[in-house]
Amino acid sequence: MSGRPEVVATYLVETYLPLEQAAATIAGEQSTGTFVAVARETAELRDRFAARVVAIEELPPTGTADLPGTIRPEGAQRRSARIRIAFGLENFGPSLPNLLAAVAGNLFEIRQVAGIRLLDLELPDAFAARYPGPRYGVTGTRQVLDRPDGVLLGTIVKPSIGLPVEELRVVVRELAEAGIDFVKDDELMGNPPHSPLADRVAVVTEELDRVAQRTGRRPMYAFNITDDLDRMAANHDLVRDAGGTCVMVCVNLVGHTGLAWLRERCELPIHGHRAMTGVYTRAPQLGIDFVAWSKLARLAGADHLHTNGFSNKFYETDDEVLRSIEAVRRPLLGGYETLPVLSSGQWAGLAPETYRRTATTDLLVLAGGGIHGHPDGAGAGVAAMRAAWDCAVSGGELEKTAREVPALARALETFGAARG
Repeated sequence: MSGRPEVVATYLVETYLPLEQAAATIAGEQSTGTFVAVARETAELRDRFAARVVAIEELPPTGTADLPGTIRPEGAQRRSARIRIAFGLENFGPSLPNLLAAVAGNLFEIRQVAGIRLLDLELPDAFAARYPGPRYGVTGTRQVLDRPDGVLLGTIVKPSIGLPVEELRVVVRELAEAGIDFVKDDELMGNPPHSPLADRVAVVTEELDRVAQRTGRRPMYAFNITDDLDRMAANHDLVRDAGGTCVMVCVNLVGHTGLAWLRERCELPIHGHRAMTGVYTRAPQLGIDFVAWSKLARLAGADHLHTNGFSNKFYETDDEVLRSIEAVRRPLLGGYETLPVLSSGQWAGLAPETYRRTATTDLLVLAGGGIHGHPDGAGAGVAAMRAAWDCAVSGGELEKTAREVPALARALETFGAARG
């Protein structure tokens, strides 16, 4: 270490050049260097500001395709390595956008690499001083919901778009009366003319208040307030003033800076949706790994963060999903307690496997079709999910529980065999 505060970035790099040369190119491109030597890049300047290569660990080639325009000298063999590079904090300060300019910036465009992926970031304490992170996190969310333990069960309003607000009222009533913990807008539902945010807020909060008066419990509803910054602040205030208890933001659509801006002004839990994360994470030879991306979202203030779920309908394997869940649960700079959100194809039969692999109930599990698609209605879908998770945590047998809980039996008949 140099003795000065640094950010250490870890990359997966594929190249036809010597690994040392490729690493030096990355470090130079993202700090003091350019494609030729320049007069004022003095030894003193480099010593103070140049990024430095910390480690190069050669790995077996990944077998992925070359990025367009890759430099490939005749006869050269493609090599793969995990490369760690340290960037002095003095280069950019504790600033998320300027951090990304340094550790990512132009890297995905340089021809010296056949593939490059930002895997992880080690951040100095200065970022904790600048970014307070989640205001609520796991503990605060449980306090708002009065659910001190147990998995938190939720759903997404379905159909995603097009539902008239008075039908939304009926859906919310059924879910709330069934004892669900959490409901959210779909990421496709913002502030459209057919269902304005103000109308949804009025209807949903009114209905939740009525159910709370009858049952003593009030689910958390995350209204999607994603918008331009000025509208996002107004949307938050609308939800807060109506007695709402959560707002949702699509992190990539407003950016980490937009999320941090909202966090400074927000009085409610922020449900962080990961829409468009596949742009960064899906291609194995390019982009930003979820581990690194999630750290930035947590710093910026996401109280909840989508990780995908097991047996999901998207591209990630169960091992990759587990890695994402563990990344969100791992302490960051001594804190940043964010609640992992499992979604995509979730249903009651996945409870045993999910609990076995995660070994925690500090999860928010969202079942869209797995609740709304239950043949006996959304209320029965909630009952099936609750019974399945109670069974999984207690170590029981799901099929035996299903003989005692008709809603769970119907879910197993409808959606298939349980896992785990």
